[in-house]
Amino acid sequence: MAISSCRSQCCFILAMLILAGMSISRKFSAAQSCDTDVVSLVLQCEKFVEKSGPKVSPSPGCCAAVKSVDVSCVCALLTKEIQDMISMDKVVFVARSCGKKVSPGTICGSYTVPKA
Repeated sequence: MAISSCRSQCCFILAMLILAGMSISRKFSAAQSCDTDVVSLVLQCEKFVEKSGPKVSPSPGCCAAVKSVDVSCVCALLTKEIQDMISMDKVVFVARSCGKKVSPGTICGSYTVPKA
């Protein structure tokens, strides 16, 4: 159960993903309102945004999930608890590697994307 919860939380960031002050079930519901396929993000992208290890180029499956995300909506819902479990630098790296525009100065949760 803890692994499943961790996976769910990692997904919400990517953002590159996410729902402040709500239960996990409400997080899934709110993420769905952002047209985010949360399950796909968790399954496809979690290993690319883990805090430990080097930055690794995301898989095609992860990129497909990332491309379906509304970055501004997901970032607005990102909680500190989720940010504590993932590397925001890797989230930005993955999003950009998948072709998502993430401009310097973009605010995602409490994280501000640094200048390149």
